[in-house]
Amino acid sequence: MQGKIGFEEHFNIRQFDHDLPPYVNPQGMIQIRRQLLDVADERLGEMDASGIAYSLLSLTAPGIQAITDPQEAVTLARQANDALAGIDAANPARYGGMAALPLQDPQAAIAELERSVTQLGFHGVMVNGFTNTPDGNGAWYYDHERYLPFWERVESLGVPVYLHPRNPLPANAGIYEGHPELMGAVWEFTVETATHALRLFTSGLFDRFPGVKLVLGHLGETLPHFEWRIEHRLAMMGDRIKTKEPLRHYLQTNLYVTTSGNFHTPALSNVLTELGTDHVLFSSDYPYESMREAADWFDNADIRENDRAKIGQANARRLFPNIPAVIGNPAASTRG
Repeated sequence: MQGKIGFEEHFNIRQFDHDLPPYVNPQGMIQIRRQLLDVADERLGEMDASGIAYSLLSLTAPGIQAITDPQEAVTLARQANDALAGIDAANPARYGGMAALPLQDPQAAIAELERSVTQLGFHGVMVNGFTNTPDGNGAWYYDHERYLPFWERVESLGVPVYLHPRNPLPANAGIYEGHPELMGAVWEFTVETATHALRLFTSGLFDRFPGVKLVLGHLGETLPHFEWRIEHRLAMMGDRIKTKEPLRHYLQTNLYVTTSGNFHTPALSNVLTELGTDHVLFSSDYPYESMREAADWFDNADIRENDRAKIGQANARRLFPNIPAVIGNPAASTRG
C-alpha cells in the first residue's frame, strides 16, 4: 500500500545522544543511535521503499522524562521541539511532529504543549513513560491529581497523547534481576506501559475528560487481548471502582493503538475485533524496528482491503486532521 502514514517514528538530538540506554543489544544501538540522528537520506529512502508517505516524528525514549532537574527539563524540551519544528519545516510533505513535554513541571508542560500545537504546528504529544522526581528515585505517573490541569488542556486542544514505554526505575526492577534479556522491548516495556495506561483508565480520568485520546503502540501493549479478564475481575471490586463505565468503554472510545513493532496478523485481527477498525493506526517504530519489515507485513496481511486503507492512512487523517492534504515524494517508485 502506497501513502501510509507512520507513527512512533523516532528521532534524537545531540543533547540526548550519549544518554541512550544500551537496552539488551549494545552493538545494535550503535547503528540505532546513528539512524535516530538522520532525518534525510537513509530515513527518507526507507520511507520511499516502504510506501510510507508521511511520518510523525517524536523524541526517542526516555528523553525529557528521565531528567531530574525541572528547569533543565523545560529548557531541553523546548530545544527538542524547536529542532523538530525545523525538521518538519524543511520537509513538510514528509514529516510532522509530536511534542516532548517537561512533565516535571505540569504548568511548564502546559505552556510547552500550547506552544508546540498553536505555534509549531505539532499534531500531538509523545510522552516517554513516567517522569522522574527531582531526587531521581521516584516516578510521577499521569493519573496523579497534579496532572489534571494538563489533561484538561490536552482535551481542549483536541490533540492525542501517545504513551510510549521506558524501563522502570532500578528500585522497581527487582523481578527482572538476573534476567536482563527481559528488559526493554522484549517484555518490560509492555508491563510498565500497560500498567501505566490501566492507571489512567481506572482512575476516572476519562470520565472527567471524555475527549482525551490516548495512543499506545505495539497493538495496545496487550490490553485489547486481556480486556475481558481485567474487566471480569474489576467487576468484583464493588465500590472500589472509580469509573462510571466498564473498561471496555474507554478502550473502544478513548484508546487508539498502532502496529509499531508488533507485526503479527492474528494479534492485529484480535485488536480489530476488540477495538474496531477505526482505532488502529499503522506504525513501524523506526529505527528500533525495520520500516520495510513493517510495511511488507502490513501490505500483505490477511485483512480486508478497506481495513488496510483505514489503518494505513484514513484513521490517521481523522485523528490528526492537520496532516497536509498532499504528502509523500512524487518521485518515489510505485509499489504494493
